[in-house]
Amino acid sequence: MLVQLLTHTPEPERVVAAAARLCYSDSSIDELMGREAAEQEKLLRKILELGHYSVLEHAQFTFGVEGISRACSHQLVRHRLASYSQQSQRYVSHVEQFGAVTPPSIAAQPELAAKYAALLEIVHQHYRDFIEAGIPAEDARFVLPNAATTKIVITMNARELKHFFHLRCCRRAQWEIQIMAKKMLRLIRQVAPILFATAGPGCLEGPCPEGAMTCGAIKEVRQEYSDL
Repeated sequence: MLVQLLTHTPEPERVVAAAARLCYSDSSIDELMGREAAEQEKLLRKILELGHYSVLEHAQFTFGVEGISRACSHQLVRHRLASYSQQSQRYVSHVEQFGAVTPPSIAAQPELAAKYAALLEIVHQHYRDFIEAGIPAEDARFVLPNAATTKIVITMNARELKHFFHLRCCRRAQWEIQIMAKKMLRLIRQVAPILFATAGPGCLEGPCPEGAMTCGAIKEVRQEYSDL
């Protein structure tokens, strides 16, 4: 899996802080943008403490992700307040062997891993036979599995990203999207450390939201995201 932060709003934290000040000030936007960094940090922390998240929507972040499965991307696009551009199985054919993700639970059992690899090879052979017989790629793709890898470009604003991390960094999230979310969070903390200082699973700032379904490792999780 490759996750890259492709681009983002220039000085995202300065923009968010200026937007927050604007709600309560008659100063010009240039004056608001020119405030000192220390004042900006204090304001951002206050915004996050109060849950004044609407101003976070002014900061946008775009990620490029490669090597995730279609099973993972199907979960990802459920986050509707975002923009996605995904590699098409209709226009990009897999005459060569398609890439596939192997779940760790299968990879850990050699006999099952061999069966899994053999099954993927059979699927590929059938897919190639269909293509060579003149079946359009948009129809041949019906045999491709959820394991097939994909590439996708994702754009979210800071508010939606915090919500995304809240759900997908949780240890009860599916393992693949959990790994992807952690990689995204690690990258975004480099450019917006204050906005995302406490971002992560819901248990970082309160009790586990999973209730009886909790992983039971809240201390370990909090330490993990403190060190991320």
